[in-house]
Amino acid sequence: MIDKLEFFIAVAREHSFSRAAETCGVTQPTLSAAIKQLEDSLGVLLVNRSSRFHGLTAEGERVLEWAKRIVGDARAMRQDVRILKSGLVGHLRIAAIPTALSMVASLTTPFRAKHPSVRFSVLSMTSVEILSALDNLEIDAGISYLDNEPLGNVRSLPLYIERYRLVTFADAPFAEHDSVTWAEVGRIPLCLLTPDMQNRRIIDHLLKSTGTEAAPTLESNSVIALFAHVRTGRWASIMAEKLVETLGLIEPIRSIPIIEPEVVHQIGLVVPFREPMAPLAAALFAEAKSICAMQTPID
Repeated sequence: MIDKLEFFIAVAREHSFSRAAETCGVTQPTLSAAIKQLEDSLGVLLVNRSSRFHGLTAEGERVLEWAKRIVGDARAMRQDVRILKSGLVGHLRIAAIPTALSMVASLTTPFRAKHPSVRFSVLSMTSVEILSALDNLEIDAGISYLDNEPLGNVRSLPLYIERYRLVTFADAPFAEHDSVTWAEVGRIPLCLLTPDMQNRRIIDHLLKSTGTEAAPTLESNSVIALFAHVRTGRWASIMAEKLVETLGLIEPIRSIPIIEPEVVHQIGLVVPFREPMAPLAAALFAEAKSICAMQTPID
């Protein structure tokens, strides 16, 4: 039954039997047969389909929520039993918003020192993608904004405060200022993250609050791409303070605090809201708590 529920979750996530079969590592006929067997055992049609996927039925939507809960609990149970035999082992999947990727090592490094048999995947995702991936059991934990947009059914732990800096070349406008306002920043050409990023939505809102509109001359979903353009001396960008610190900017690039209004946002760890918590997620949550206790917040 668990395998069939795994297949059903994959079909709902991928909106395709063929892609779901590929992600599950089985043939499409095997997956289709399993879904049919699941429907027969439940006595309802779960997927609207002819030769292709056409969405879930109302019953399928309800079963999907149960399937995620059951599969999540089954995975947590397997982890828990494995720990009794071998200690904490497994694969910990973490996704972070681009502006927070630089601080993931603050968690994974001490975690690995305590649990050397755990391996990691660290992915870059938007805040929306992180919540979706948690819900679909694709990741174990995320690092994202806690206080700007709805989080849904997750357990969260604050890690640090995000502040904003104008990153520009030494001979560019405002480069000699000790601080700049959002209104001033809105008057210069910028390269920014793409609009699907919550960081960009925050910046757009702050610029709009001062009567200016964000009109970037370049957009990217990569902060490294933005920084590379700033280094040419022809671009400026708005970046999170912690990211700037990690990049280790040196002359002639300058990092200038943005004030008026001086706005901050909370970045934190999010894991699925489940009792008991899956062992790998629980261990990461505990590690984050211990770090926060030693240095509040993580910097």
